[in-house]
Amino acid sequence: MWAQLITMRFKPGKEAGLTQMIDQLRAAEQPDSGLVRHIAMQDQNDPSRFLMLALFESEEKARARENDPRREEGLKAMRATMMESIDGAPEFTNLNVLSEMPQ
Repeated sequence: MWAQLITMRFKPGKEAGLTQMIDQLRAAEQPDSGLVRHIAMQDQNDPSRFLMLALFESEEKARARENDPRREEGLKAMRATMMESIDGAPEFTNLNVLSEMPQ
Protein backbone atom coordinates (compact mmCIF):
# COMPACT_ATOMS: atom_id res chain seq x y z
CA MET A 1 0.00 0.00 0.00
CA TRP A 2 0.93 3.63 -0.47
CA ALA A 3 -0.43 6.86 1.02
CA GLN A 4 -0.35 10.56 0.43
CA LEU A 5 -0.86 13.19 3.13
CA ILE A 6 -2.09 16.57 1.89
CA THR A 7 -1.76 19.51 4.29
CA MET A 8 -3.48 22.82 3.62
CA ARG A 9 -4.30 25.97 5.47
CA PHE A 10 -7.61 27.67 4.84
CA LYS A 11 -8.16 31.40 4.61
CA PRO A 12 -10.10 32.89 7.54
CA GLY A 13 -13.82 32.20 7.10
CA LYS A 14 -13.24 29.79 4.19
CA GLU A 15 -13.01 26.55 6.20
CA ALA A 16 -16.37 25.37 4.82
CA GLY A 17 -14.60 25.00 1.49
CA LEU A 18 -13.22 21.68 2.77
CA THR A 19 -16.66 20.06 2.76
CA GLN A 20 -17.26 21.36 -0.74
CA MET A 21 -13.87 20.04 -1.91
CA ILE A 22 -14.56 16.60 -0.43
CA ASP A 23 -17.93 16.44 -2.20
CA GLN A 24 -16.32 17.48 -5.48
CA LEU A 25 -13.55 14.91 -5.05
CA ARG A 26 -16.11 12.19 -4.30
CA ALA A 27 -18.08 13.08 -7.44
CA ALA A 28 -14.94 12.79 -9.60
CA GLU A 29 -13.83 9.44 -8.15
CA GLN A 30 -13.79 6.37 -10.39
CA PRO A 31 -14.55 2.86 -9.10
CA ASP A 32 -11.25 1.35 -10.27
CA SER A 33 -8.93 4.14 -9.07
CA GLY A 34 -7.06 2.14 -6.43
CA LEU A 35 -8.25 4.44 -3.64
CA VAL A 36 -8.74 2.36 -0.49
CA ARG A 37 -9.60 5.05 2.04
CA HIS A 38 -9.75 8.83 2.32
CA ILE A 39 -9.65 10.58 5.69
CA ALA A 40 -10.11 14.34 6.19
CA MET A 41 -8.87 15.81 9.47
CA GLN A 42 -8.69 19.20 11.18
CA ASP A 43 -5.86 20.22 13.51
CA GLN A 44 -7.55 20.73 16.88
CA ASN A 45 -4.89 23.26 17.92
CA ASP A 46 -5.07 25.22 14.65
CA PRO A 47 -8.58 25.13 13.13
CA SER A 48 -7.37 26.67 9.86
CA ARG A 49 -5.08 23.66 9.21
CA PHE A 50 -6.56 20.60 7.52
CA LEU A 51 -4.97 17.31 6.54
CA MET A 52 -6.25 14.72 4.11
CA LEU A 53 -4.86 11.19 4.09
CA ALA A 54 -5.45 9.15 0.95
CA LEU A 55 -4.59 5.45 1.14
CA PHE A 56 -4.07 3.55 -2.14
CA GLU A 57 -3.53 -0.04 -3.23
CA SER A 58 -0.19 1.09 -4.71
CA GLU A 59 1.70 4.18 -5.80
CA GLU A 60 1.30 3.06 -9.42
CA LYS A 61 -2.49 3.10 -9.09
CA ALA A 62 -2.37 6.48 -7.36
CA ARG A 63 -0.25 7.98 -10.15
CA ALA A 64 -2.54 6.52 -12.81
CA ARG A 65 -5.50 8.05 -10.93
CA GLU A 66 -3.82 11.48 -11.06
CA ASN A 67 -3.76 11.27 -14.86
CA ASP A 68 -7.17 9.65 -15.37
CA PRO A 69 -9.02 11.80 -17.95
CA ARG A 70 -12.38 10.57 -16.58
CA ARG A 71 -11.73 12.63 -13.43
CA GLU A 72 -10.58 15.83 -15.12
CA GLU A 73 -13.94 17.56 -15.55
CA GLY A 74 -14.98 16.90 -11.96
CA LEU A 75 -11.64 18.11 -10.60
CA LYS A 76 -11.97 21.51 -12.29
CA ALA A 77 -14.61 22.53 -9.75
CA MET A 78 -12.47 21.26 -6.87
CA ARG A 79 -9.46 23.23 -8.08
CA ALA A 80 -11.58 26.40 -8.28
CA THR A 81 -12.79 25.84 -4.71
CA MET A 82 -9.20 25.31 -3.58
CA MET A 83 -8.05 28.54 -5.22
CA GLU A 84 -10.65 30.59 -3.36
CA SER A 85 -10.44 28.70 -0.04
CA ILE A 86 -6.87 27.76 0.78
CA ASP A 87 -4.03 30.02 1.82
CA GLY A 88 -0.98 29.10 -0.26
CA ALA A 89 -0.24 25.85 -2.01
CA PRO A 90 -1.11 22.48 -0.44
CA GLU A 91 1.79 20.40 0.83
CA PHE A 92 2.02 16.79 -0.37
CA THR A 93 3.86 14.10 1.60
CA ASN A 94 4.27 10.71 -0.09
CA LEU A 95 4.30 7.77 2.31
CA ASN A 96 5.17 4.08 2.06
CA VAL A 97 2.73 2.16 4.24
CA LEU A 98 4.65 -0.22 6.49
CA SER A 99 1.81 -1.53 8.60
CA GLU A 100 -1.94 -1.18 8.97
CA MET A 101 -3.99 -2.49 11.86
CA PRO A 102 -7.55 -3.70 11.27
CA GLN A 103 -10.45 -1.50 12.25
